[in-house]
Amino acid sequence: MTSTVLITGCSSGYGLETARHFHAQGWNVVATMRSPRADLLPGGERMRVLPLDVTRADSIAAVLAAAGPIDVLVNNAGIGLLGAFEATPMATTRELFETNTFGVMAMAQAVLPQMRARRAGTIVNVTSSATLAPMPLVAVYTASKTAIEGFTASLAHELEAFNVRVKLVQPGYAPTTRFTANGSERMAGLIPEAYMPYAQSVFASLGQIGAVTRETDVAEAVWQAATDAGAQLRFPAGADAVALARAQAR
Repeated sequence: MTSTVLITGCSSGYGLETARHFHAQGWNVVATMRSPRADLLPGGERMRVLPLDVTRADSIAAVLAAAGPIDVLVNNAGIGLLGAFEATPMATTRELFETNTFGVMAMAQAVLPQMRARRAGTIVNVTSSATLAPMPLVAVYTASKTAIEGFTASLAHELEAFNVRVKLVQPGYAPTTRFTANGSERMAGLIPEAYMPYAQSVFASLGQIGAVTRETDVAEAVWQAATDAGAQLRFPAGADAVALARAQAR
């Protein structure tokens, strides 16, 4: 029987490429996004594009009812934020956590009953290499992703008795992705004048990074995590993330 994967945040970047990758491997794919665009993905009966807002319980319930049994859940949906913490409104911080942290938890909690009942399934949570080597000007974003790192590590132990696996994928710096969805609106005013010289030096250093992460690197890492039957928890994605993970392990 063909396995089914449900992937959140498939309108661009990692999610879009991951949906294409699983489809190419012969899986049934449920690609979700807030505003569905089937034209972005291959057609055919093995590809379904459904609406999903991970911050709404009714939206989560509706997509799971429509999707049917799920073998793998990939929690990829997320929003980025670049700015000085001092200038970041708490409302913006909460908005980020609603998607990046609580949205992941809500999706996992919703899919777990069916996986536990079947005693089979895998949840893959996509975080960031910022959890391996924290960077400046992304404190809120890093906090939202680091919370998922701890959540995933604990949940993996909790679900061992039910043969449900939980994995982490840690993408590196990917300059071609839309790191800040609706970015200009969310970032407006978040780098005050006092921080600007420092911010410019940070931006300049990012431009000098040699090894970066491609969307295809993340799709392959998610695939490896989803199909891994072993005890490995973390799967760095991209040459820079792999290098950071190795350095941290020393």
